[in-house]
Amino acid sequence: MYDTILDPQFIKNAPLQHFAADAFPIINPIFWLNSHFAVGGGSPLQRLSGMYTAHMTRISPHNGFTWHPHRGLEIFTWVLEGTLFHQDSTGGEGELKPGDVQRMFSGDLILHQELNETDDPVRVIQIWFAADRKHRKLPHYQQLHHTQLPKRREGDANVFSIFGDDSPLERHMVGDARLTATFVPPHGKIEIEPPRKNEDLFLYVTDGEGLLDTGDSENALGQYDVILARSDARDATLRASNDSELRFLNFYLPTFLGTRG
Repeated sequence: MYDTILDPQFIKNAPLQHFAADAFPIINPIFWLNSHFAVGGGSPLQRLSGMYTAHMTRISPHNGFTWHPHRGLEIFTWVLEGTLFHQDSTGGEGELKPGDVQRMFSGDLILHQELNETDDPVRVIQIWFAADRKHRKLPHYQQLHHTQLPKRREGDANVFSIFGDDSPLERHMVGDARLTATFVPPHGKIEIEPPRKNEDLFLYVTDGEGLLDTGDSENALGQYDVILARSDARDATLRASNDSELRFLNFYLPTFLGTRG
């Protein structure tokens, strides 16, 4: 396994597990910042195969993180709503809007700032990976508009490749991780794409409501819920509610759930 730390009382030896959003911490350290930590930051999922954190962060208008350093990290930012301004010491700079994705490789040192310069809240998912030492080189930055992400149709849903497989984003993290974003329209459904051999799935609901249908049971699914699945999990279907689009991220990571069967 790649640097995995799990609470053994939280995780069961089961092919598929569903956790409600309130099983994970919400952190509000200052009035303008609110974060839900599915991985890292006090979550029972401390690290998953070299992924240090996956969290939703909401930044109030005219606030944000001014200049600060990072080392030894590969950081991805996926914008859910609002406009985020980024600037870093490599000369990287730009505004990210909903569906846009940013990749920042810190190398041994990068300085950057992330600001909400608008009158509306900004909400993003940010993901930190340990950088693979074989790629320790000068820091660099990539930003893709949502129209540059490969898109395919599965079931009733649109699935976007954020990194891995056919995505143009580079990857210098530990392990061969890949990430997709899925948008299921109201009334729509999609089967969960199972992990490949030697992978496990961490699924993070970013927006909307729906149902998780495993064939044996149906469970309500809400914003910031988490699903974990192994490659031996039975087929399961996600259904969007009648009133809202269901959106989620699928992180396919080197195996972190351990024993099969």
